[in-house]
Amino acid sequence: MSDFTFPKKEKLKSKKLIEQLFAEGKSVSLFPIKLIYLPVEFSEDTRIKAGVTAPKKSFKSAVKRNRIKRLMRESYRCNKHLVFNNSEGSFAFLFLYLGRDMPSQSKVEKTMKEVIKRFLEKNTSNTGISN
Repeated sequence: MSDFTFPKKEKLKSKKLIEQLFAEGKSVSLFPIKLIYLPVEFSEDTRIKAGVTAPKKSFKSAVKRNRIKRLMRESYRCNKHLVFNNSEGSFAFLFLYLGRDMPSQSKVEKTMKEVIKRFLEKNTSNTGISN
């Protein structure tokens, strides 16, 4: 599956699942992005559901928070094929933005790739991941 879309069925919206992620999820972190993930089974034919968040405490302006979330969603959308092609099972992902200043698209993209790579290193037996 190497289509570069982010359809509704792949979006993490369940409040219960998000709370479960914070309670039981494992994490991979590379400043300024932290990925919290949890192996779960979905009823539909979705392997990964992902969500993004930016803290209100660091970014009072909704415009800035929304921009950060848009940048993270876009870089996830462009790089999700790395996860789909190199991992088994289904997961819930939540990407948290930890930085205090507005990032550039290239910074978010680079960090997102690295975070995904670290996730794959932790969760796959095959270490021959090309990037």
